[in-house]
Amino acid sequence: MALFTFILISKSTKDVLEKLVRDSKALEKAISGEELSYDDGLELMSYDNLYMLGAAADLVRQKQKGKTVTFTASYYLNYTNVCAASCQMCAFYRKGNESDAYTLTPQDIEARVGKAKEMGATEVHIVGGFHPELPLEYYEEMFRTIKKSHPEMNIKALTAAEIFFLSKLTKNSVKEILERFKASGLDTMPGGGAELFHPEIRNKIVRGKCSGQEWLDTIEQAHNLGIKSNATMLFGHIEKPEHIIDHLVKLREVQKRTSGFITLIPLKFSLENTELEKEGLVKSESPSTYDLRVIAVSRLMLAQQLDNISVYWVALGKKLAQVALTYGGSDLVGTAFSEEIYRAAGKGTNSSILELANMIKEIGRDAAQRDTLFNILKKF
Repeated sequence: MALFTFILISKSTKDVLEKLVRDSKALEKAISGEELSYDDGLELMSYDNLYMLGAAADLVRQKQKGKTVTFTASYYLNYTNVCAASCQMCAFYRKGNESDAYTLTPQDIEARVGKAKEMGATEVHIVGGFHPELPLEYYEEMFRTIKKSHPEMNIKALTAAEIFFLSKLTKNSVKEILERFKASGLDTMPGGGAELFHPEIRNKIVRGKCSGQEWLDTIEQAHNLGIKSNATMLFGHIEKPEHIIDHLVKLREVQKRTSGFITLIPLKFSLENTELEKEGLVKSESPSTYDLRVIAVSRLMLAQQLDNISVYWVALGKKLAQVALTYGGSDLVGTAFSEEIYRAAGKGTNSSILELANMIKEIGRDAAQRDTLFNILKKF
């Protein structure tokens, strides 16, 4: 806790920061508001003064977001854990014949959404496995059933990877599927399935999933249809710095064309029960210093195109998430009611609205509950 206090108190003045970063052209560019290049990003991933990197990211965050840290009341709903893919980094999927494999009916899902609304949720986050037998009509009925009973609930559902899988499964175009789902009630999309885009690393951490470019092409089509989305980046496994920067640059280029990304959520890889752990390819989770570096670099690389960098406290833990809010993070994602994917990898996943607000106030920031599109609903 002493280190945490030191970090908060020491981020004092812009003048001191600007004097100390003159040994880094990339940090100078970031503070002056210039867009960082791929090479700049690589420099920051190896910059030896983590504290100064975090201070620069926090300064940029302050210019964009002020003192406010946001979060949403979100209910996580996994409609199935049956998946045709078998990704090495996933502990959630089942092949369909296991005793704990499941697929919810649209009516089951609507009942859970009703409970979510009673808990104060304003959005329902719906993702699942790549079920090899569910038709498009299943998803359309799901969306219509939710909207009929809960028209005010934002349906944030199906990753770009799921949409691409459904396109291949049903032999319908990505655009047609997105148009049908939007007409049925789909409002926004989560950012999952992005993992890391570079084929050198993607092929080692996912199996049976779309390529990085296919994910990007799918999400761009969604944006062009007016369906905004989050973006994610999975880090802390077997990647190298160039894979992180490649991912951020590719997201930035899509954002320049569409302005469709709402926030970036850097996701820390959770090791327990994954194939990467069982095969000994990853023996421990990434250190906190690396986690903070990735979040800070994400803020600096995307500063001109995206205001929101979300800290996923479920993956980081609440204490480190608080520190990450001083390293460029400006949002805590949400309450994660009923989150199951990280739970399958051994993480605790539930938190109340007041708990998240208190986490923010403890570090001297202003807490605000938002909706999916980052409109402020309530201040604390």
